[in-house]
Amino acid sequence: MLLKILICLAVGYGFGCFSTSYVIGKINSIDIRNYGSGNAGTTNALRTLGWKAGFLTFLGDAIKAIVAVLLIRFIIQDQAYGQLLLLYVGLGVVLGHNFPVWLHFRGGKGIAATGGVMLAFDWRLGLAALAVFLIVVILTRYVSLGSLMISLLFPVWIVLLYPGNIHMLIVSVIFTVSAFIKHRTNIKRLINGTENKLGQKVKIKKD
Repeated sequence: MLLKILICLAVGYGFGCFSTSYVIGKINSIDIRNYGSGNAGTTNALRTLGWKAGFLTFLGDAIKAIVAVLLIRFIIQDQAYGQLLLLYVGLGVVLGHNFPVWLHFRGGKGIAATGGVMLAFDWRLGLAALAVFLIVVILTRYVSLGSLMISLLFPVWIVLLYPGNIHMLIVSVIFTVSAFIKHRTNIKRLINGTENKLGQKVKIKKD
């Protein structure tokens, strides 16, 4: 079992290391990590390069998670621990996205990747996460707040659909903890009322 977990984490990490926003930034002659929040993720791509770049970043980061989870679902036929292993490969994707080795561990915050994991893990969870995100962002215009709410939904879903499965709950909580750690500066700004709202732009200077 331990070997399967390590394989899932490694496969997920490999997929996660593909940084969509970094690639899109280089196409536009910038290093996305030198602007805005400094993160290689959807929100920073949106603020720095516009809606098209933001959408493509979200799509790319979600798809890499979906592909990784579906690949493991197809390859590892484990009736007893199949769902748990899907969580582990998803966790690997988020870790690879947040800490890509080829970018010196400077990646994103893992929310789009987490959304992709949720969708591939259970399409109902994916749709619920999308609904929660849209409602929160529409009402508050805080992308970071919507992102945090998505991460909280993961362990709640596990508790409701997999009651008593402590191992799965622990892994799902790791997703949440990771999101809150990566958003710690956003949380401080939310508390202080200085967090950037959706629609604010970042001026860039080409590399």
